[in-house]
Amino acid sequence: MAETTDNTVWLTQEAYDKLESELTYLKEVGRPEISERIAAAREEGDLKENGGYHAAREEQGQQEARIAQLEDILRRAEVGEATSGDVVAPGTKVTIAFDGDEDDTDTFLLGSREVLGLDDAADDLNVYSPQSPLGAAITGIKVGSEATYETPTGAKISVTVLKVEPFES
Repeated sequence: MAETTDNTVWLTQEAYDKLESELTYLKEVGRPEISERIAAAREEGDLKENGGYHAAREEQGQQEARIAQLEDILRRAEVGEATSGDVVAPGTKVTIAFDGDEDDTDTFLLGSREVLGLDDAADDLNVYSPQSPLGAAITGIKVGSEATYETPTGAKISVTVLKVEPFES
């Protein structure tokens, strides 16, 4: 996989296909449906007090924002498969210990909640960006390795990678 930049969005092929499918649906089905509802509401007359018209226009705005967001994500996407080894990479579920204390651990997804298609069942899983201080410090290291990163407040924190596994949504 090519090296990513701050603007790159890492996606599995499955996540890419899911987002592409959503984009196609919104463009081919969602847009015409909302346009029909707006046209029907316009025929009712006075638009100032037409709740159906205003609701449809608001939904249209939200949908167009989602379309723009999906187009941006897909344009910046780097598609690859989740690693199956013991190396920390975007798309992996990682367990770390803070300052070598195996009782003070955190398990999280290295990636993005939205682009990896997390559902409500996975809401309790923390998500860290590969570009975050922690994400950048541990990306590419193996289980058992230690890394140190600096928080936005300037504190230096050491972590040890305890476990790496592919994330499955």
